[in-house]
Amino acid sequence: MSHVLAAVAWPYANGPRHIGHVSGFGVPSDVFARYMRMAGHDVLMVSGTDEHGTPIQVQADAEGVTPRELADRYNRVIAEDLRALGLSYDLFTRTTTRNHYAVVQELFTGLYRNGYIVPKVTTGAISPSTGRTLPDRYIEGTCPICGYDSARGDQCDNCGNQLDPIDLIDPKSKINGETPEFVETEHFFLDLPALADALRQWLDNREGWRPNVLRFSRNLLDDLQPRAITRDLEWGVPIPLDDWRDRPDKRIYVWFDAVIGYLSASIEWARRTGDPEAWRKWWSADGEGKDARSYYFMGKDNIVFHSVIWPALLGGYSGEGARDGEPGELGRLNLPTEVVSSEYLTMEGRKFSSSRKVVIYVRDFLERYDADALRYFIAVAGPESNDTDFTWAEFLRRNNDELVAGWGNLVNRSVSMAAKNFGAVPPVDPAGLTEADQALLDTAKAGFATVGDLIARHRQKQAIGEAMKVVAEANKYLSEQAPWKLKGEDDKPRMGTILHVALQVVSDANTLLTPFLPHSAQKIHELLGGTGTHAPMPVIEEVDDLDGGPSYPVLTGDYTVGARWESVPLEVGRPLAAPKPVFRKLDPSIVEEELARLAG
Repeated sequence: MSHVLAAVAWPYANGPRHIGHVSGFGVPSDVFARYMRMAGHDVLMVSGTDEHGTPIQVQADAEGVTPRELADRYNRVIAEDLRALGLSYDLFTRTTTRNHYAVVQELFTGLYRNGYIVPKVTTGAISPSTGRTLPDRYIEGTCPICGYDSARGDQCDNCGNQLDPIDLIDPKSKINGETPEFVETEHFFLDLPALADALRQWLDNREGWRPNVLRFSRNLLDDLQPRAITRDLEWGVPIPLDDWRDRPDKRIYVWFDAVIGYLSASIEWARRTGDPEAWRKWWSADGEGKDARSYYFMGKDNIVFHSVIWPALLGGYSGEGARDGEPGELGRLNLPTEVVSSEYLTMEGRKFSSSRKVVIYVRDFLERYDADALRYFIAVAGPESNDTDFTWAEFLRRNNDELVAGWGNLVNRSVSMAAKNFGAVPPVDPAGLTEADQALLDTAKAGFATVGDLIARHRQKQAIGEAMKVVAEANKYLSEQAPWKLKGEDDKPRMGTILHVALQVVSDANTLLTPFLPHSAQKIHELLGGTGTHAPMPVIEEVDDLDGGPSYPVLTGDYTVGARWESVPLEVGRPLAAPKPVFRKLDPSIVEEELARLAG
C-alpha cells in the first residue's frame, strides 16, 4: 500500500461548470482515485472552488452583490453538481477559508525568506473610465511572439507563452473595449529564473508523462521570467509582510493562491479528521511522506501552473533553488509525481462558450440524463490525449449501442434467466466446466491486471475498452451457449453452469467498470444479490470554518468501504429477483431536441 494524492484542478466560482470542464478535471481524477482505493492504496483526493481575483469582483459588481456572496452561491452549485456526478472527493473545499489564507501566507513568507520572492516596480493596467485595475486576463491583444490576435494579457493560448499585458500589440479591455492605461506600481515577483535549473533537473527525471505535457513544460523553461504574484485589487489573500498586510489595495494574485489550495485542502482535511499532522503522509518529502505519489488532473490550459509554477513554489519554499534557503515550518514538500493533462472537449464542432450559449452545464445535463451515461462518454470518447468533439448523435449511439445493448443487456439477461429458472445463483454442474466456460472466466480475471495497469498509467480510454471487451466476450458466450434452449430436466445442470459462469463474469466486469460507472455498479451489485456499499458516494456536509470564519458546504465521503480490485466468487444460492433495467435507452428524438436548445 502507498499514499496517493489525487490533486484535482480547482473550478472557478464565477458560474456553474459545463461538461467540458468535468471531462478534463473531474471524471478522469475520480476514475483514478476510485481504482487506487479499490487496489488498496491510501488515497487523498482534494480540491475546491477557486474564489479570488478581479473576475469575481467584476462579476459581483455587475450583479450588485459582494464577492463573497457570489462565491458562496457558485461554491454550492458546483459542489452539488460534482456530488451528483459521483466525484469521490475526500475534501472539496474553497479558497476563502481562513485555513487556506494561513497556508498561502506561510508559503509566501517562506519563499520571501529564501529570496525567491522579490519586490519590483512595474507597470500595471488600469481602466481609464473607472480607475480600477484591469486583470491580465481581461486584457486582449495580438501576441508579440506568434501574432495570434486573441492573446490574453497573462498567456497566449496559441503558442502557450507567458505574457504581460504591456507586451501585447494593440491591447484592449475585454470589459468595455477601451485601451488600458499603464502606470507604475510596486509588486512582488516570483523569481522563476532562480528556480529554472532545479525545475529542469526535476522535469528531466519525470517518467511516464504524456509526451505533450512534458514537451510543453520543458519548452517553457527556455525563457522563464520573474512573474508577478501580487495585484492591485481588494479581493484576495492579504500580503503577509509589514507595511503590506493592512493595505486595502494590494492582494496576492489568484493564480498563486489557487495552486496552494492542494496543500491547504490536505491540511484542512487532516484537521477535520482529528489528526492535524495526517497530511504529511502525502506531502512530506522527508520521513513518512517521502514515498508518496501525487497526481495532478487538469485541462491543458493549466499545464504551466502545475508543471512549472507549482513545482517552483514547492521547491523554493523547501530551499531547493539557486539561492538555496531553509524549509519553512511545513518542512520540505513533495513535488508532483505526474501532471495529468487532458485536451479540450468541444461541442458540436464549436468551442464551449457560455456567452455564446455553446454550452451544456453539468446540472442541466444530469436533469435529463444519467450521471453514468456522461461518465461513460467521457471515459470512452473524452479528450484524454486529443481534442474531442461531443455530439448528441454520438452520445446517443454510445448510450444505446454500448451501455444499453452491450453491458445492460448482459446484466439483464443473465440475472433474469437465473432468477426465472433458479431463483438464486445456480451451482456449477459436478461434471465440471467446459473449455468455453473456463476460457471466459479466465478472460474476466485477466482483466483485473490489464485494466488496473492502464488506469494507473492514465490510459483510461484503453482501460474501459478492455473492460468492455470482457462484456463483449460474455455476450458472445451466452449467445453461443444458448441456455434458453436447455428446457429439459436433464439439461438443468448445464443451464445452471452456463448461468453461474455468466453471473460470475457479470460480477467481475462490474468491478472492472466500477471506477468508471459507480452509480450503475452499485445497482448491479444489488441485482446480483449483494448487500452493503459496493461503490461509495460523496456527500455534502455543512461545516464551520475551523478558524472562526463563515460556515460553508464541503464535499466528502467515507471511502474505506466498497469493492476491492479482485474477482470475488459468487455465493451459490444467493437469492436473485427479476432485474430492473440498469441503463435508460434514449429516444433518437433527443438529438433534434438538444440541437434545437443549442440553437437557442
